[in-house]
Amino acid sequence: MTVSSVPLVRIIDDEETVRNSERFILKIVGLESEVFESAEEFLARGDFSRPGCLILDIRMGGMSGLELQKKLLDRGCDLPVLFLSGHGTVQSAVLALKRGAADFLEKPVRPEKLQSIVQRLIEDNLRARACRLQKSERRALFDTLTDREKMVLRQVAQGALNKQIAIDLGIAEQTVKIHRANALHKLRIRTAVDAHAFLLSIDERPQEQP
Repeated sequence: MTVSSVPLVRIIDDEETVRNSERFILKIVGLESEVFESAEEFLARGDFSRPGCLILDIRMGGMSGLELQKKLLDRGCDLPVLFLSGHGTVQSAVLALKRGAADFLEKPVRPEKLQSIVQRLIEDNLRARACRLQKSERRALFDTLTDREKMVLRQVAQGALNKQIAIDLGIAEQTVKIHRANALHKLRIRTAVDAHAFLLSIDERPQEQP
């Protein structure tokens, strides 16, 4: 595992004792973390590339946790956010969760609970990133197909026979067979069922048959 793929927990809290306590709690279970005393500091030097999650305080000097969450959403940040606050209100919790926060807890939180939730969020982020990478790789394969191969593949994915595809596209059945074989080979799949699953995995809706 490369350094860039090792999970990192970002702890953002303006209370030094809280930051250090949370960092120690996570270190016990082998989790690497980095601390920031403000939202501004995190935006200035935080590492967004590594998987993991954020532990974010609601009320801080300067930019609030909710304001930082909004900025992260605008940037397309995919890191799950766990809000930990001693000043939590129902209204703040509702807003944070509506914006996609993974969880909202009031301080003090039991060490075991913090460890458990953070580990779950890291696993969620790793899984989500793996899915996006797989989708990107499959999309790249799909883009190697010619337009005609894509047209044939979409009908193959719906279970259409070569003869039917030939009639629909106005080409020879032998030509359909060639396009079909080429498309399946490029995508490293073998059957119509595989083709259907492949198209769904890249959000390509297989062409409906009449």
